[in-house]
Amino acid sequence: MKGGRKLNRDERILWGKVARTTRPVSGRLEDLEFEDVTEAAPVAAEPEKPKAQFPKMIVEEVPLDPGIKAKAGRIHHPLEKPVKRKLTRGHLPLEGRIDLHGMVQSEAHSILLDFLIRAHERGMRHVLVITGKGRSLGSDGALKRAVPMWFSKPEFSYLISSYEDASRNHGGDGALYVRLSRARGDRS
Repeated sequence: MKGGRKLNRDERILWGKVARTTRPVSGRLEDLEFEDVTEAAPVAAEPEKPKAQFPKMIVEEVPLDPGIKAKAGRIHHPLEKPVKRKLTRGHLPLEGRIDLHGMVQSEAHSILLDFLIRAHERGMRHVLVITGKGRSLGSDGALKRAVPMWFSKPEFSYLISSYEDASRNHGGDGALYVRLSRARGDRS
């Protein structure tokens, strides 16, 4: 390795095992260093250094409204096909919309919670949450992964009846249709 740290004996042995399982690029076989695994002697284990002791965290449970506790463990199901079809075609209106693009998770969490609480209090049933698709190669965006996980937490779960990825005309994989639960006593 040029400019990097030198491999110790165990790392060289491990590298030799890995290198044997690969197919070399033509003309490069002579550049590979192999260390014979059979001659590896057992290495005496170094004494373990004591780990730093961190103070234990005290976690207090925040008291929740009894109505919220009853619904907190609820599992959200996807929207029914007819409802999603009506939302997609515009026959069922989206009563609210929030765009979380460019926000960090802590900021998006509080803004989304506030938005859903206000929408729930106003009696809205269907809203659109735009998370974005993410820009990192080969993986989803942070908010795209986090928002569905937040929906299962107690502060969100009592607000939400169901959710599902939005259709292409509303943002596709970068957005969610969210059906809010009915307010207590509301049967409309």
